[in-house]
Amino acid sequence: MTIFQDPNIMYILLAGGFLLIFLAIITPGTGLLELGAVFVFILAGYGIYTNNLPINLWALVVLVVGVIPFLVAVRTSRQLIFLVVAIVAFAIGSAYLFQGQAWWKPGVNPILALVISGLIGSYLWIAFRKAFEAEARMPVHDLGALIGQVGEAKTNVEMDGAVQVGGQLWSAYSKARIPAGSRVRVVAREGFILEVELVQG
Repeated sequence: MTIFQDPNIMYILLAGGFLLIFLAIITPGTGLLELGAVFVFILAGYGIYTNNLPINLWALVVLVVGVIPFLVAVRTSRQLIFLVVAIVAFAIGSAYLFQGQAWWKPGVNPILALVISGLIGSYLWIAFRKAFEAEARMPVHDLGALIGQVGEAKTNVEMDGAVQVGGQLWSAYSKARIPAGSRVRVVAREGFILEVELVQG
C-alpha cells in the first residue's frame, strides 16, 4: 500500500491545503501561499483519484460552504461567531470527507482528526482574535485620511493584493485587475483593507 492509499495521509494533505488557503486570505500578496495550496490539493486529488478513495459528498459540501462564513468574518463582519462556524465546518467536513465503515464513523483516524482540527482551529482562533482586537483599538492616526491618497501596487491587485500607501503596506482589492508596480489611488476602506483603483498616466 502506498502513502496515497492511506486516507489519513490524504486528510493531512487536505487539511494543510485548507490552512494555506486560510492564511492566503488573511495575508494576501506574495502568491506563494496560493501556489502552495494548489500544489497540495493537486497532490491530494491525485491520490484520491488514482486510488478511488470513497468520498462523502455531504462532507465535501460542508467543507466548501464553510469557506463562506470564514470570508464573512475576514472581509466584512469581524464577528468571531462566523469564524467559529467556519472552524466547526472544517473539522466536521474534513474528518468525514472519506467514507468510514459506518455513516457515523469518520474515514480517518478519529484521534488524528481531533488533533489536526484542534491545532488548526486553535491557530485560526488565536490569530483572528488578536487581529480583531488590534483593529478594535483606536488608531493612532486617522485612517479616513487614506481615502484619495496615491500609492504603489506591490503585487497584482484584484480580489486581493498588497499596496504601499502613506509609507505603510496595506491589504487591498480592486474592481479591475491592477498590475504590480502600478500607481493606485485609495477610493474606500473596510477596516484595514483598502479598495484602490488604477491611476492613469
